Amino acid sequence: MNHSRSNLGAPCEPFLPPYQVVLSETEWGSLETPFGNGEDLPEVLTRLLTPDPKVQVNALSELGEMVGHQNTIYEATAPAAMYVAGILTHPAATTPRPYRNVPIRAALLNWLASTAYDASDEIVGRTEQYSPGFLAPGTIVASFRDLRPMLYRAVSPFLRDSHEDVREAAVIAALILAEHSALAGHRDHLAVHARAILDTSGEEPNRRVARKALDAWGHGAPDSEPLLEESWAWGPHSDGPSYLEPPF
Repeated sequence: MNHSRSNLGAPCEPFLPPYQVVLSETEWGSLETPFGNGEDLPEVLTRLLTPDPKVQVNALSELGEMVGHQNTIYEATAPAAMYVAGILTHPAATTPRPYRNVPIRAALLNWLASTAYDASDEIVGRTEQYSPGFLAPGTIVASFRDLRPMLYRAVSPFLRDSHEDVREAAVIAALILAEHSALAGHRDHLAVHARAILDTSGEEPNRRVARKALDAWGHGAPDSEPLLEESWAWGPHSDGPSYLEPPF
């Protein structure tokens, strides 16, 4: 796998803190989740680093419910996403999924993409119509959206990963994160990856993300397919093409 960013120029996005620091220095018990506070999150996050793919997948599924129930961004969502992004290069992320031969890294990237989509321009734009001030500075969603350049830096090395599933998951996450104005300089490069998704992917939700990015960035997506506004098919923090479903 090539982690070089030489074709992107010098990276300017901020680095994530090490995942160990996120885990140890976050006051999880003080952070809101849909079920109270996040005091149980460190145990769940730690299980993502076990060598057993069943344990990893179950932990990722639990995490989705604990910080993204009903596709909502909570106080605990941001540090959880930082942790997941921080372990993308961990050896445990290369654990293959039985029956699929897909590294668990693809599932982690898809989780990040789904979480980022919950705070995307499309979703928050709809919400703001009914909740003025939803994106005011300092709100939970606004603070999460401020992390997008940092998350992008963690995701971008996998845009050219040797494994197709990892590569596609990274592209979808990057396309969603690149809505942030600070990442505008990457969009021409990402447009190439978006076109590759349209050429090769059979996953309609992913194709929709690619098409919308190309349209929004003025890159003229092909006109052969209609863009259905309600065709987004990922459930709350589901993982693209059923990576979180049996068989494990």
